[in-house]
Amino acid sequence: MQVLVVDDHPIMRVGVRQLIEAAWADVQVEEAETIEEAVHCFNARPPNVVLLDLSLPDATGVEGAARMLRVAKGVPILVLSMNPESGYAARLLQMGVAGYLPKDRASQDLITAIRRVLEGGRYVTASMADRLLALLDGKAPGALPHEALSTQEYRVMQLIAAGQGASDIAEAMHLSVKTVGSYRARILAKTGWKNNTELTKYCVQHGLTDSE
Repeated sequence: MQVLVVDDHPIMRVGVRQLIEAAWADVQVEEAETIEEAVHCFNARPPNVVLLDLSLPDATGVEGAARMLRVAKGVPILVLSMNPESGYAARLLQMGVAGYLPKDRASQDLITAIRRVLEGGRYVTASMADRLLALLDGKAPGALPHEALSTQEYRVMQLIAAGQGASDIAEAMHLSVKTVGSYRARILAKTGWKNNTELTKYCVQHGLTDSE
């Protein structure tokens, strides 16, 4: 079995490697610190599963996952992140990742999560599974404002919270400045935020900014 671990923290990569090698005798673990390195490793030797950090030097948040999904077609991606599940898991599962595991649960649940996604299933923690089911039923208690956003709106929200202006966001997302403005207007309308300051404050409070 071949596993690709994408994380810019050496200690985390070592810990993940040790857990995997203890669980499988015939496993080969490749490591990458950036999405660019990950793409190179993937193309050179396609893995059976990708373990992906959300905060990397050349990509953060959903952008890194989106870039990896374009390359790793048919190969499950399991996200390992310090960011809270409530902020990212539902969005990433909608995009196509196979699972989401908080890093503070990795030592207990990593092998179970890998086995689940290798079998073609999806993996989230039990508490997040309950929340996702409630969201599907429209019964989620206290549904968060950002959960109503589309994937593109969500990305614009994150970039605004990161302090990027409309021109920078347009360039990063390959959109026109006018389209970015339209997304911003829809974000404010859906969430009830009055301005970028309220948007940024919310993102910081809910761990939706780059925190790793």
